[in-house]
Amino acid sequence: MRFAPRGVRPTEMAEALAMPPSTLSHHLAELDRTGLLRCERRGRSLFYAADLAAAERLIGYLALDCSRGRPDLVLPLLTTLTDRAPMSPPAFNVLFICSGNSARSIFAEALLRDIGGDRFRAHSAGTRPNTELNPFALEVLQRNGHSLEGLRSKHVSEFQEPGAPVMDFVFTVCDTAAAEECPPWPGQPITGHWGLPDPVKAQGTDAEKALVFAQTYGAMRRRIEAFVALPFETLDRLALQARVDRIGLEAEEQETR
Repeated sequence: MRFAPRGVRPTEMAEALAMPPSTLSHHLAELDRTGLLRCERRGRSLFYAADLAAAERLIGYLALDCSRGRPDLVLPLLTTLTDRAPMSPPAFNVLFICSGNSARSIFAEALLRDIGGDRFRAHSAGTRPNTELNPFALEVLQRNGHSLEGLRSKHVSEFQEPGAPVMDFVFTVCDTAAAEECPPWPGQPITGHWGLPDPVKAQGTDAEKALVFAQTYGAMRRRIEAFVALPFETLDRLALQARVDRIGLEAEEQETR
């Protein structure tokens, strides 16, 4: 569900859940049998994805069944799920999370800050403590005209403390961060997964590494530009969630061609 609607390889699920492959295979077969997931073969790999429509029906059934239809319990839930009012605060708080907060999420923060202007307040954080901004990432940002002022590596806990900004959108930009156990975010922000390979792991000469960082920056810029272009004033939460998901899927399809 954390990666939905994007599919995930069984090996990635087994690693994130610390689960033996045989046990995972058993659970995937049961979920497939009940229609709660779908499986797609891409090349030599199988990708499993949660069927969001089936999950919605299951959650609705459980809410009604467990509450015995009590209106004082069910109506608040239904009101939240069927809220069709567009989201239109003075500025959207947006948080980008990756493992180290040294490159990908920093790219996203700088890009949204400069491209989105006053409509957005961009933040970034990492799930790994004590990290630092990558010098190759800083070089790419400077070369593309971004100011480095205010950019720093931060741990995600900084945004989970009392008094922290309430987020409207939370994006994970690496698979490791998407699989992390994080407490629910206050305010029920719209979430998205825009996973990109970690440029920090690039091998080769400095020129080859710099090229990988530049390609990662370009991939993130395409996602941010598509996000900023969304007609927020006319879209409700459900429509916005669908558009956010589509940005990630369409970008991945273009980049794998």
